[in-house]
Amino acid sequence: MSLWIKTNRFIKAIFPKYVWDIPNSEKKVYLTFDDGPIPEITEWVLDQLTRYDAKATFFCIGDNIRKYPEIFNKIIENNHSIGNHTFNHLKGWETTLEKYLENAEKCAEIMANFNIQTTNPKLFRPPYGKIKPSQAKALRQAGYTIVMWDVISMDFDANVSPEQCLQNVISHIESGSIIVFHDSSKAWQNLQYVLPKTLEFLKKNEFVCEKIG
Repeated sequence: MSLWIKTNRFIKAIFPKYVWDIPNSEKKVYLTFDDGPIPEITEWVLDQLTRYDAKATFFCIGDNIRKYPEIFNKIIENNHSIGNHTFNHLKGWETTLEKYLENAEKCAEIMANFNIQTTNPKLFRPPYGKIKPSQAKALRQAGYTIVMWDVISMDFDANVSPEQCLQNVISHIESGSIIVFHDSSKAWQNLQYVLPKTLEFLKKNEFVCEKIG
């Protein structure tokens, strides 16, 4: 699914039970960050969001929450939303239903140790965007909303330049877009360039950055 910078309408139509965007007439967009929390990187992202008065949604890996609980707390304290990204960043297509659900539940359990009152812990994004129908159905039955994306920055790809990464985002954003960035070491070089410029572009064009949930 990440082959499209802008998710194809046909894909959205085939999988209508996933959240790909949140249409609105108020120029609201939804920045999301996958794979954190990571020292320095996630904290830098939080500083950038604060600077531009933007809210976002962080899809966190349970093992990273375990390793860096203080950074996870900062996401909550800054009134951003959080979502489940499994405990070990599992690829759903290569994982049994039982193992996948156990891994997602393990992430949920560690999240439950935190005072998550202003965010929605029942958001779920499958790593790589790859999830079997059986896994998705079971997660929905467990009360999760599965959040995909409308625009993906490709910041994690070393073959994508920072400048191209920025164009991937600002050329495809529209009201209601859910945009994917990564607060990860792999994406760091591109993220340092693209995030401030994206936030500046959004502010200049009077978009509002909201959290999901």
